[in-house]
Amino acid sequence: MTQPLYDPKTVKYSKANAKTHAMSEVPELAKYLEGGRKIYSLDLLSGYSCPFARECLSKATLNSYTNKRKVVDGPHTKFRCFSASQEAQYTNVYNSRSHNFRVLREHSDNSYHMDAVLSESMPKNLGICRIHVAGDFFNPHYFRAWITVANRYPDRLFYAYTKSLQYWVDNRDDIPDNLVLTASYGGRDDHLIATEGLRSAMVVFSEEEAERIGAEIDHDDSHAARPTLRDQSFALLLHGTQPKGTEAATALKELKGKGSYSR
Repeated sequence: MTQPLYDPKTVKYSKANAKTHAMSEVPELAKYLEGGRKIYSLDLLSGYSCPFARECLSKATLNSYTNKRKVVDGPHTKFRCFSASQEAQYTNVYNSRSHNFRVLREHSDNSYHMDAVLSESMPKNLGICRIHVAGDFFNPHYFRAWITVANRYPDRLFYAYTKSLQYWVDNRDDIPDNLVLTASYGGRDDHLIATEGLRSAMVVFSEEEAERIGAEIDHDDSHAARPTLRDQSFALLLHGTQPKGTEAATALKELKGKGSYSR
């Protein structure tokens, strides 16, 4: 009998990519990586787990007959989600994120059960965790689960970009200092960013655009993760594969070699 690729009762944390390794050079963040601790992320399927996505809504869809995947953009997509492109291109990435989403949805009405899954699956040497290079807080119970996880591990740092802004607002008084959130522009609840004074990140198509809006560009996630900057908004340069013929595709050509995260 073939062994399952992943334990059905746990989720899989992924090791950090090359860009986020630069965070170890930031004194405020380096303390979380002492003693050999590492940077990880916990990822879900893009689009499917993003209930409030709008301008970046994209999904990797699986053709059950050919067993091949392709990216399908949403009706209001202005720039394609780079993580959906990853899921269409790389089978292991798609399988890992699909597994995580499936396991957590089995407990989607119980934040304590999801908290247990996240905590028991967490690598012992995790020092910093980006919650969702791919995906988002898909319901309020899941959002609450991460609050509980952060409270349980006060010596570790957790940070996330999110368009699930109502969950943030509803739980604002309970968010611990080691959970740093950034509102990601381009969602269905963007109005809450201004009305609730939420720290935000906006995807820009050029460095000049960032200058015009007076926003610092975060190239390596260090701004997003630093607790002392939790009230300072910033910009992200467009990144990832974009649909041909779109404004985003044209901008990406101009940005070649300068890109940053687009979440």
